[in-house]
Amino acid sequence: MKKCRRCQKPATLHITEVRKGDVTEIHLCETCARDYLEQTDSNPDSDPAAEFEFEKLPESDEETSSPADDRGCPHCGISFREFRSQGRLGCPYCYVEFKSDLIPLLQNIHGEVQHCGKLPRRAPDSSRRQHELLQLRNELKAAVDEEDYELAARLRDDIQAIEKQINSPAKSTDNE
Repeated sequence: MKKCRRCQKPATLHITEVRKGDVTEIHLCETCARDYLEQTDSNPDSDPAAEFEFEKLPESDEETSSPADDRGCPHCGISFREFRSQGRLGCPYCYVEFKSDLIPLLQNIHGEVQHCGKLPRRAPDSSRRQHELLQLRNELKAAVDEEDYELAARLRDDIQAIEKQINSPAKSTDNE
């Protein structure tokens, strides 16, 4: 994850500028990006990237690493610095160990922290129902937060119906 060239916050704006044949990459956090864009709007002929240059922090991972980067997984021994360089965690326990660092990273990259993609076509019915149940519970929470109680009541009823299907024994096996 890139860090802002002016401060240590994660960069949310990545700009590649080409001026007079020179290519400049700028990585900025939201606050610094506002300053940069205001500077660009107020004086379009100036080179804001050059003006930001004097406050630039070193971009190499070794120089911008934090003490948290040296923390390692007690199970597999991989450090967060190694994860950042390789892009892969060492074991399932890494997700627990590095949770505080991974959540903002996933939020920044995907906009979500929970998988919301497709299910395999051959997934068992129970898995599909569990997935549907999770989605309905999230929708229920959103409906309650938005104070849409009619929708919340319908979602509650749908959830109860699915839970009843999951908890009831299969009737097809009783007939055979």
